[in-house]
Amino acid sequence: MNVTFRQLSLFESVARNLSFTRAAEELHLSQPAVSMQIRQLEESVGLPLFEKLGKQVSLTEAGREVFHYSQGINRSLTEMEEVLESLKGLKRGHLHVAVASTVNYFAPRLMAAFHRAYPEIDLELDVANRERLIQMLVANSVDMVLMGQPPDSVEVESEAFMRNPLVVVAPARHPLSGVAQIPLERLAQEVFVMREPGSGTRQAMERFFMEHQLTIRQGMQMTRNEAIKQAVRAGLGLGIVSAHTIELELETGRLTTLDVAGFPIERQWYLVYRKRKRMSPPSRAFRDFVLNQAQTVGDIRGN
Repeated sequence: MNVTFRQLSLFESVARNLSFTRAAEELHLSQPAVSMQIRQLEESVGLPLFEKLGKQVSLTEAGREVFHYSQGINRSLTEMEEVLESLKGLKRGHLHVAVASTVNYFAPRLMAAFHRAYPEIDLELDVANRERLIQMLVANSVDMVLMGQPPDSVEVESEAFMRNPLVVVAPARHPLSGVAQIPLERLAQEVFVMREPGSGTRQAMERFFMEHQLTIRQGMQMTRNEAIKQAVRAGLGLGIVSAHTIELELETGRLTTLDVAGFPIERQWYLVYRKRKRMSPPSRAFRDFVLNQAQTVGDIRGN
C-alpha cells in the first residue's frame, strides 16, 4: 500500500469535517485537488473510504479505521516537529485545549495569561460539555482537557489545579435570602433547575442529596449554565452552580447565594490528559503553568 503523509492529512481533514468543501477551505486548496488526492488514497487502500448520499458525506467502515490511524499519525508528526523545534531552543508549537463549559468562565483569562508567557505557541480552545470532552479524550484529539470529575471510562492522568465550590443560587428577593444556616431539610422543599444528566455539576448535586437521604424536587432541565441562571432569575427554582459562574450576577445583584448548611459542595477542577501520552513542549509548558498559576488567574471572591 503506497500512502503518502499528504494524503492522510487531507483525508483526516475531510473525515473530521465530513465535507470536502470545508476541508478544502481549511487547507487552502481547491475542492477538485482534495477529491483527487482522496481518490488516489482509496485506490491505494483498495476500499471506498466515504459514502455520499446527496450532499451528505459519511465514513465507511474502512474510512473509520483509516481516520483512527490518520489521527495518530498526524499527531505524532506534529509532536515530532514540536520536539525538534524545542531542541533548536524555540518556544513554538501548537496547543489544543478543550474545557468544560463551566471552566470557560475563567479559561479566557487563563489562556491570555499563558499566551503572554509563551507568545509563540499557537493556541486552540474548544468549549464542550462533559460527554464531548470524554469523546475527545477517547479519540486523543486534544492535548489537554480542563474539567470537573475526571472520567472513569478512559485511561487518563488527572491533576487537581483549583477549587471548584458549588453554591446554591436564588433570585435576589427569595424568601430564604439572608437566612443564616438554612437546614438541608428546608432546602429540599424547594424546586431546583437542573443541568442535563451526565453533567458533572448534576452528578455532584445528586450525590450530595443522596448522602443526606434527601430527594431533589426537580423542575426544568437546562444544558447551559447561562440558561440555569436565567431560569433562577425568572423564579423557576433554585440552582446549584459553580461559584466561578456567578461573579457578575452577584456584583450586579441579579442573583444571591443562600447560606445553606453543608454548602458549598467542595469540588476541584482537574487538568486531564491521556495516560502514557507523550507531552509536547507546549503541553508541558501549559501543564506547569496551570498547576502553578491557575489559582491566581482564576481567583474569585471567597476562594
